[in-house]
Amino acid sequence: MRILQVINSLSTGGAEKLIMESVPIYQKKGLKTDVLLLSNKKTSFWEELKLISTACIKGLTLHSIYNPFLIFRIIPYLKKYDIVHLHLFPTLYLVVLAKVLSFSNVKLIYTEHSTNNRRRSSFFWKTIDKFIYSKLAIIVTIAKEVDLNLKKHLNFPSSKFKMIHNGVDIDRFATAVAYSKDVFFSLNDFILIQVSSFRWQKDQATLIKSLKFLPLNVKLLLVGDGNLKNDCVELVKNLELEERVNFLGNRNDVPQLLITADVVVLSSKYEGLSLSNIEGMSVDKPFIGSDVPGLREIVNGYGLLFKQGDEKDLARLVRNLMNDSNFYQKTASACFDRAKNFDINTMVEEYIKLYKTVLNAPT
Repeated sequence: MRILQVINSLSTGGAEKLIMESVPIYQKKGLKTDVLLLSNKKTSFWEELKLISTACIKGLTLHSIYNPFLIFRIIPYLKKYDIVHLHLFPTLYLVVLAKVLSFSNVKLIYTEHSTNNRRRSSFFWKTIDKFIYSKLAIIVTIAKEVDLNLKKHLNFPSSKFKMIHNGVDIDRFATAVAYSKDVFFSLNDFILIQVSSFRWQKDQATLIKSLKFLPLNVKLLLVGDGNLKNDCVELVKNLELEERVNFLGNRNDVPQLLITADVVVLSSKYEGLSLSNIEGMSVDKPFIGSDVPGLREIVNGYGLLFKQGDEKDLARLVRNLMNDSNFYQKTASACFDRAKNFDINTMVEEYIKLYKTVLNAPT
């Protein structure tokens, strides 16, 4: 079975990381799996995938990934594979249009990673969406909220959808070796960490503000990059928190960083099914997430949830963990047990079953 994974790029992001980590597993299970990227920009995930797999990785352009002429550069790839597995927009639109224009019989599978997007609020784009999604053999949704919202948007038969939760390499995170805390702050500090891109959705600002309501020995590591990073740096300066916040940028040692921290936080405004969430629960530390779709489904009853955008509520939960060692350990253990349900090997097996079903279905 020949599988082509297609995505915008291999920049740092949940869907991109999923490609990087799952492709070697598909190959070990006997599937010829390659990767096509709209962007030809070499990234850390691209370089890591080259090291850990034998996948052929091709990028199409160093310019805009929204260029419609990319459709014609995609067409030749549709002839080489049995299944083409799509991720994210505009990859979805460009590949579907390439299939339509080339009259290709290749089977297309799309994984919907987002709970919502701006296209769904427009009648025009909703009409276009319905046409595009109708050309897919199957639509995979990664979480309950994602599934419900997309079904409502498209109003397709339930048989068109399949829910498969994203997964992470649980063993890689659980067995990571922590750094000494004095690499970042002081040995006796209580360290919070958030791993995410600096985008509006991720709301690092609320986490930063929570430090004003916490003891001075509570420190924060922020891992990632993005267009709102400078805003967060400025916020830290304005709140006079420079000694308590460390911006680490993009890192390849996330498991070691997570296991070094005392509490993992994700202060998002919304999520699909967050890999950062599951990774954070995989290191046997308490996880605190905002009470929003995508996080609520995974965290509720295991980790802790705070009112989205409420830095005081977030600080309250951190203090509870700091002041009660039994509560801290109970929460950490529950998070780890929950994470085991989202192992990447289970996810890959589910996709392989789906690939075989789609391939054997009548055209």
